[in-house]
Amino acid sequence: MKKLNLRNLSIALMAIGFIGFQSCSEDGMSGDGETLTQAELQTVLTTDDIAGATDTALAEIFAGNSDESAIVGKEGECYTAEYTETGFVATFNNCVLNGTDNVNGTVTATYEVGEETTSFTATYQDFYVGNIKVNGTRTFEITASTEESAVSFSIVSDMSVEMEDGSIISENGTKTFSIAFGDSLESTTISIAGSWNIEADGNTYAVETLQDLQGSVACEHMTTGTMVVSKNGLAVTVDFGNGECDNLATLIYPNGATEEITL
Repeated sequence: MKKLNLRNLSIALMAIGFIGFQSCSEDGMSGDGETLTQAELQTVLTTDDIAGATDTALAEIFAGNSDESAIVGKEGECYTAEYTETGFVATFNNCVLNGTDNVNGTVTATYEVGEETTSFTATYQDFYVGNIKVNGTRTFEITASTEESAVSFSIVSDMSVEMEDGSIISENGTKTFSIAFGDSLESTTISIAGSWNIEADGNTYAVETLQDLQGSVACEHMTTGTMVVSKNGLAVTVDFGNGECDNLATLIYPNGATEEITL
């Protein structure tokens, strides 16, 4: 059962890498003149992309730790790891894990494996994804169905990201991810729910899902669900659609104005 749960954990961690938000929009205007710009919306979504790369690094180790043959040729080439009964300390040296970003630095992981649930905390210390530096913690709790047809996992983040230009983005809050495995990519679905805060450039952005964001693994973007992004009294609802596999979403402003955007 330990190996089964570790395998589910590695699947969940790798899934986070491709469950991300990508959004582009024109500037929105509320009734009192407050705006939510395209750059700000992209800032809100940046930590998911970066965190995906760090989670991929952990998945590489977990895949190897639960199947020794999978790690041959990887450990020692670009990272070293010291294992204990409750976790590991891994140091990366220019590992390329997703085809584009080199990762460097140290992560300390502790985990507790149960029959149905695995809990796991990763602490990053000057961990680099390319030229972007990550510090802080991410705590995971993964639950698999008895039939192994679905995996759900919650992530509590308290982390900071220092961009190449020296600017810092911090995130704290909780997100819950679910993956329901089907017979094909089209029938395999994912969903996201939660609430979290982003701090950047002197502003705080509060994000909360109103309806779970859902989509098919075969689609590049979420296809249903809504979330609210709040900044300085401006609360903008982002509606991801009615289930059609497209790249469109709708912004809804407090004054009732709407705007279609391309994801």
